[in-house]
Amino acid sequence: MHKEILEEIGEKELINRLGKFMPKNQVSDDCALIKTKNDNLLVNTDSLVENVHFIDTNICPQDLGWKAVVSNISDLLSSGSKKTIGITISLILPARTEWIWIEELYKGINKALKEYGGMILGGDCSKGDEKIISITALGIQGELELRRNACKPGDIILTTGIHGLSKLGFMIQNNINLDNNVSLNRELITKSIQHFCRPKVYPNFLKNLLKTRSNKKLRKIGCTDSSDGLFQAVQDLTLASNCKAIMNYEKIPKDKYWPQGDKWDEYYFFGGEDYELVFSLPKKWANNLTKLDKNIYEIGYFVNGEPSIEFKDKNKNQLLQNTPFKHF
Repeated sequence: MHKEILEEIGEKELINRLGKFMPKNQVSDDCALIKTKNDNLLVNTDSLVENVHFIDTNICPQDLGWKAVVSNISDLLSSGSKKTIGITISLILPARTEWIWIEELYKGINKALKEYGGMILGGDCSKGDEKIISITALGIQGELELRRNACKPGDIILTTGIHGLSKLGFMIQNNINLDNNVSLNRELITKSIQHFCRPKVYPNFLKNLLKTRSNKKLRKIGCTDSSDGLFQAVQDLTLASNCKAIMNYEKIPKDKYWPQGDKWDEYYFFGGEDYELVFSLPKKWANNLTKLDKNIYEIGYFVNGEPSIEFKDKNKNQLLQNTPFKHF
């Protein structure tokens, strides 16, 4: 009898199967919602694993600490968190790990918390063969509920910024061979490394959403982040909301020095770790928001149909044959 292994099952199916042991819809978003008498809480856990998410030669411990916090805050924000309460940290480290590495890691963690709010609430330490930093973050649910299953046909698909930069930064930091026919602009190189090592989130995002909302009765919108790539983010929204996404390639925002070509399109859509927000709004609300915030871009729209993604320009549909990032 064949025994299934994680490599065959994949991360998404693993999560679906684990969801059977939890309350209904508990795994449909990155964050869990806990209802309390006063403020409702959002809880998120994210882990960075050595030789899967990082190696010591491509990112310094202080940047790694920053990134570990931002990956969690991004998930909180994509669920509508208005405030980060704090984090707990679980460390699994080889016994040979130097104290200076841990100290620098925590300096980076504290810098990110100082920037985006929250404090270290506690944690746990254990010995292991490889370094693992696992953070659980707690936030307070804001007035707007951001959920993957809230997209509707007719909604405009938007994103907070440019994708692909973190992927390029990762490749540069790891000395991975790039297209020999492409000469990268120095500004693009610097920006890409910064996006990989010190990603940022958008603390004013929720305020701007509320400020531009035309219908005060609307309290729930579709949203996720692009930690696993722009394609995966849109796909997650289509699956959770049971509708079809039409992407407009011509409206996709790219860095002015981003090279052209199929390979560079692949880096852009499937790169991951950009931590941009990908969300949907009714057309009037979307227009109001993009007028207020020039760092938010319209990239497509949702229609009725089987959960899937198509490009408005049919010639670009070959892009969809690429494979998103796999954890197993």
